[in-house]
Amino acid sequence: MAGKILHYFAGGNTARGFYSLYDSNLKDLSRLFILKGGPGTGKSTLMKKIGRQWLEKGYNVEYLHCSSDNESIDGVMIPAIKAGIVDGTAPHVIEPKTPGAVEEYVNLGEAWDSRLLLESKQEIVKLSKEISQAFTQAYSTYAEALRIHDDLEKIYIDNIDFEKANSLTNRLIDMFFGTISLNKQSAVKHRFLGAATPKGPVDYIQNLTEDIPKRYFIKGRPGSGKSTMLKKLAAEAEERGFDVEVYHCGFDPESLDMVIIREIGICIFDSTAPHEYFPSRDGDEIIDMYKAVVAPGTDEIFADEIERVAKRYKERMLTASSHLARAKQFHDELETIYIKAVDFSIVDDFAEKIQADFLSQAALQEDISRQVLRV
Repeated sequence: MAGKILHYFAGGNTARGFYSLYDSNLKDLSRLFILKGGPGTGKSTLMKKIGRQWLEKGYNVEYLHCSSDNESIDGVMIPAIKAGIVDGTAPHVIEPKTPGAVEEYVNLGEAWDSRLLLESKQEIVKLSKEISQAFTQAYSTYAEALRIHDDLEKIYIDNIDFEKANSLTNRLIDMFFGTISLNKQSAVKHRFLGAATPKGPVDYIQNLTEDIPKRYFIKGRPGSGKSTMLKKLAAEAEERGFDVEVYHCGFDPESLDMVIIREIGICIFDSTAPHEYFPSRDGDEIIDMYKAVVAPGTDEIFADEIERVAKRYKERMLTASSHLARAKQFHDELETIYIKAVDFSIVDDFAEKIQADFLSQAALQEDISRQVLRV
């Protein structure tokens, strides 16, 4: 029986620039291959190929999607054998901490014909510059949007009953955990459930929560305390020894959008635009922050100001997305140049060597597991 794929982002195009959460997801690996090479050298294809091979063997696989092209992946991990592969090129530059022992570079540049690339040098330089400028403009525009969003949040923050907000959070803590604490160290993974992409917002909430029996959909307004509540719940879970998946906001990574505690079968997430969902199966439940903690009539009293600020925010977000789309267009043109210069049979050879290494790693993990059972 085939394994399952978990989809998420470990890096994002945010209002604070490109934001990486890779370290949190790679830290427990015993084997990590870091791919180097230009666009179009087959990094994503190589990782997907190896991911499929392990899926067919019945292993669960994690795909770390690319925020600049969500149909591509920037990493693949097989948690059961503690092994993974990541794209180690900009903007997610990943440096080895224990080179050779855990991490190993794979230079896909060996697969290209430098003479052919030299013939296109001017075009490569031009496109690379255009890509860099487009990303700079996107990040700058997202930063503007965040400042506008802060204005929108302030309206609701000024009208929150913080005592009610704290009371609601405490009730959820009691409901989720009761008096249970686990006698172990919590494992915490920081990720993104979605990202700003050239196609607009993309999320993997449905995939990430499909095996979770109890899902809580937080409804509310900007500034109504959703992220603060999620941070407190994540901190409580960690303190009690539960493993926690903490999903940051793809727009403002200092805020949270979702917390998953698989050991107790619970997920709670911000279910407002751009990742708005509604209960669709038994066990799903809505938590309405606006009704619970915001002064009644706030929407009506500040309707004109809310509409004006929300319009400015939406305009900035659309403009930022257009810059990402432009970067993607230039990147696709750059890929075309590199693809013509790459010998993909060499890339396939690299894939076979990595797969052989992973098979050895799987055998090693099985030996470790048997030794643990004997003890």
